[in-house]
Amino acid sequence: MIPIGNEPDDDADDELIVNDRTCIVTREAGSPETLIRFVAGPDGQVVPDLKRRLPGRGCWVKAERALIDRAVQKKSFARALKTDAKADADLGATVDRLLAADLIGMMNMARKASQFISGATKVDAAVRSGGAIACFHASDAAADGIRKIDQARKAFKFGSNAEEEIPSFLLFTGAELDEVMGQNAFIHACALAGQAGEGVVKRANLLEQYRTGGLSQTKGVADMPKQ
Repeated sequence: MIPIGNEPDDDADDELIVNDRTCIVTREAGSPETLIRFVAGPDGQVVPDLKRRLPGRGCWVKAERALIDRAVQKKSFARALKTDAKADADLGATVDRLLAADLIGMMNMARKASQFISGATKVDAAVRSGGAIACFHASDAAADGIRKIDQARKAFKFGSNAEEEIPSFLLFTGAELDEVMGQNAFIHACALAGQAGEGVVKRANLLEQYRTGGLSQTKGVADMPKQ
């Protein structure tokens, strides 16, 4: 990734940037899974197109909050879209909310499909049996509860000779989960194999990438404070 502040000249070929899936900030090509598409709405406001379905000329920014903030500051959207498009100063926060809502919606769908379960005991069992494909914790969950499930993740990796542990995410506080999920809120949960469960993991990876710029915020046993 090209660090913010060292991007190529804004006079680079914008036509190439629009027609290819190329980030208008870093000039790096990417896949739809690693980029966010933007279009100009009827009122000229820049609109994020997460599902990549909105009509009209579009442009792409790598799925990182800092890069979208940079694109707003440098008025990159207007140049790329070749219109007098206006990007709100809080566009980065808007994208975060949309990505989070998309993830929560997928969690609820996966729960209905029996591919998203919650509760420390159930999650621990799913991890140890190899049924879990990702774990989720409230970011303010008790350290000991996270540590126990991390131990199960490590034990499964060791016992199965897997190359990597299953991922673990801490993307929302307990209060945020209560607000958006109601009775479906959780402290500890996991996604199970299947189309819906895999959809949860895909969206969680995108949101974490967006918030951290690729620096995982997953906490392992060694990172958790002792109680």
